[in-house]
Amino acid sequence: MMFSRKRTEEELQEVETAIWSCSNDTCKGWMRADFAFEDTPTCHICQSSMAPGTRMLPPLDNTSSTSRPKRKDVNA
Repeated sequence: MMFSRKRTEEELQEVETAIWSCSNDTCKGWMRADFAFEDTPTCHICQSSMAPGTRMLPPLDNTSSTSRPKRKDVNA
């Protein structure tokens, strides 16, 4: 009797996602637009400017801005 350890992998659904990609042709840097800290970010790999675009990616929810605790004033 043989038991297979192979699991059936679920296919992740992909959606068209807004991204920022590096404008330097030799750099492969990119990030999701929802996770950018600036209005027009710079590449975290080569510090070049980034251009908006889209990619087919699995969906992610960015809940950090809503769940981030407010900073308390230490001088108060």
